[in-house]
Amino acid sequence: MENTEKKKQIVFSAIQPSGTITLGNYLGALRNWVKMQDNPDYNCLYALADLHTITVRQEPAAMRRNIIDAYAMVMACGVDVDKAPFFIQSHNPNHSIMAWILNCYTQFGELSRMTQFKDKSQKHADNINAGLFTYPSLMAGDILLYQADKVPVGADQKQHIELTRDVAARFNSIYGNVFKIPEGFIPKDSSRVMSLQTPTNKMSKSDENANGCIMMTDTDDVIMKKFKRAVTDSEMKVRYAEGKDGINNLMAIYAAVTGLSYEEIERDFDGKGYGDFKTAVGEAVVAEVSPIRKRYEEYIKDKKYIEECYTRSAEFAIRISSRTVDKAMKKIGFILPKKDQ
Repeated sequence: MENTEKKKQIVFSAIQPSGTITLGNYLGALRNWVKMQDNPDYNCLYALADLHTITVRQEPAAMRRNIIDAYAMVMACGVDVDKAPFFIQSHNPNHSIMAWILNCYTQFGELSRMTQFKDKSQKHADNINAGLFTYPSLMAGDILLYQADKVPVGADQKQHIELTRDVAARFNSIYGNVFKIPEGFIPKDSSRVMSLQTPTNKMSKSDENANGCIMMTDTDDVIMKKFKRAVTDSEMKVRYAEGKDGINNLMAIYAAVTGLSYEEIERDFDGKGYGDFKTAVGEAVVAEVSPIRKRYEEYIKDKKYIEECYTRSAEFAIRISSRTVDKAMKKIGFILPKKDQ
C-alpha cells in the first residue's frame, strides 16, 4: 500500500539577542514562529543568533544578560521547546565549522555586493571587520546545517537567502547533493513595523528617540504614552494612503493585533480624530503585550528552567547538524575523527 503521508517541511529561523525584543520583532517574526511550530506540516527549529552579534563590539556582561533576556522573551511569546527546539547558536560548534567551509565557497564579489555590509560599514566605520564582511556565510551555514526547506525572513533579508541558495547550489554542483536548496518566504501575516517617531524607518531598539520603539517589556502605561505621542499628519482622517506614513504604520499595527482589515479600520474610525485612534491602537497593543510581559517576568526568575531548555535544544541541534557537517567534510576530502560508540 502506498504511503500517502505528507512529509513535514523543515523550518529554520533565528533572531539576534542584541537587546530587548521589540513589538516589531514580535509582529514581524516571533508571532509567526509560534504559528509555524503549531502547524502540523512543519518541523521547526529556532536559534538565538549570538555569534552574529559580535560583528559589533559588545560589553560582555550586557551581552550575557541580553542572551538570557531574549531567550526568556521568545519563550514568553509562545515558542515551546518541546515543539520547536530553541537553542543558543554558539552552543553548537557546527555553526562555526560550516561558516568557515562556506567562506571558501563564497566569492568575494558576492559578499561585497551585500547591502547590509554596506549599511553597517557606514554605521560602524571605526570597526569594519572581516566578520561583518563574511556574516552572510555564517547565516548560510545556519540555514544549510539543518537542510531547511523554508526560512521565514523579513524583506531586508531576501538578499541573504539568495546568496545562501547560490552557495548551496555551487557546493552541490561540485560535490553532489549535499545541501537542500532553501526557500525564503515572508509569512502573509507578518508585519513590517515602523518607528512611531520616524515612520519611514523600521522600528528599532537603537532608535535615538525612545518614544519611537515599543519594547515587549514596556509597562502598559509606557505603551499608551508612546502611542499617544506617535507622529501622524495634519489631515486628521484615519485612512491608508501614500504620504501618510505615521497613520499607515499605526493602521498596520492595529490590523496586526486585531485582525481587522484596513477597510474595516477606516470605517470604524470614520469621523473620529487621531486621538481616538491612537488610544485604540495603544489599548489593542497593551492587550497583546501585557500577558507576554507577565510570562516573561515569570521565566526570567527561573534561570534553571531556561538553562534546561537551551541545553536540551542545543543537544538536538548538534545531533541533527552533525550529519550535514560530516557529509560536507567527507565530500571535500577531510578525514573525520573516529567517534565514540
